[in-house]
Amino acid sequence: MSTAVFSSRSRRSVLRGLGGGALAVAGAGALGACSTRETEDTHSTGAADAGFTITDQRGKNVTFDGPVRRIATTIIPSPSMIAAVDGSYDHVVGINESTLQANKQGVFGTLFPESKKTATIAGADFVPNVETVVGLRPDVVIQWGDKGDEVIAPLENAGFKVIGLTYGTQQQMETWIKIFGRLLGKRKRAADLLDWMHTEDKAVRGLVAPYAKKRQKRVLYLRTAADGWTTATGSDYVTHWTEIAGGTNVAHDVAADAPQVSVEQILAWDPEVVFLSGFDDATPADLYADKKLADVRAVRERRVYKVPLGGYRWDPPCCESPLMWRWAAQVLHPELATRTGLRSRIKDSFDRLYGYDISAAETDRVLHMDLNAKSSGYDGFRA
Repeated sequence: MSTAVFSSRSRRSVLRGLGGGALAVAGAGALGACSTRETEDTHSTGAADAGFTITDQRGKNVTFDGPVRRIATTIIPSPSMIAAVDGSYDHVVGINESTLQANKQGVFGTLFPESKKTATIAGADFVPNVETVVGLRPDVVIQWGDKGDEVIAPLENAGFKVIGLTYGTQQQMETWIKIFGRLLGKRKRAADLLDWMHTEDKAVRGLVAPYAKKRQKRVLYLRTAADGWTTATGSDYVTHWTEIAGGTNVAHDVAADAPQVSVEQILAWDPEVVFLSGFDDATPADLYADKKLADVRAVRERRVYKVPLGGYRWDPPCCESPLMWRWAAQVLHPELATRTGLRSRIKDSFDRLYGYDISAAETDRVLHMDLNAKSSGYDGFRA
């Protein structure tokens, strides 16, 4: 480890909706109240039969002559979001290698078995394999809009329509949902999804308010790096869900992007709760066994938790983020176990998002019940 403190059921024939008008529903039961809405996009506002134009997050207008049927994407979280907005995986033809691995490791590959065999068009550097993309014949390619011309120009030079996206905040993620809704002719479904998210934000903040007013729990997020750990700062989405859940990120004010942290700094911060990234293989048991971290409060009190992996990893913004907010709230405030209703909400949400009846055993996998079994308060997630 570095000694430096910082360095630079099956598918449903008809998918139910996500609950339009959900902003008018308050409290912890908001998601359950949305169960009777239809999601089939039959309104003219959702149809993509005629030509349309999308302004991407680069500010570039991209025009389509008709429906988008085949989507290739180098961006890691986008396939699960496309599937949630579409209610199927039918239009995804190319993905990132990291996404393929997540599909094989997590429950998404069970939801959509075809996702475990999807062609890969890019790796960790997001540079597209243009020859592979050509063979897939996509109507559009989704690519990062802020990582330089080297990842977009080869695609545009090959004649592909490219949607450039940026990522990291709730607002940016909501823009993705709107764009995917327009591409897929599912604008109404996308709007319902956003309504659900906004309602859940208010509901979770309401749940934790009595506890957060007294004192916010000090939280540290860790992700393994070649020579130790990195963490998330105030600009990271981790801070967004930490604060919704009634906690405070001890690395909030660090002026670096994904800074490395030393054992000394972790000891100095002495977090009460540690969240372990879903992007690596580190487990709570690893920290509990690390004698160098034995004096860290979260380790002493066995309050180290592996972040869930559902249709996608829950750390970054995704369509399952409202579930992450409730999970983090219960981890920080175990007394909420009977009020967050997380397991039933996972079941309802997977039905709504993916048309899938998730089993109890699959829910255990999502929540990493095995890896988190010896962490304080985690039995609360069995209810």
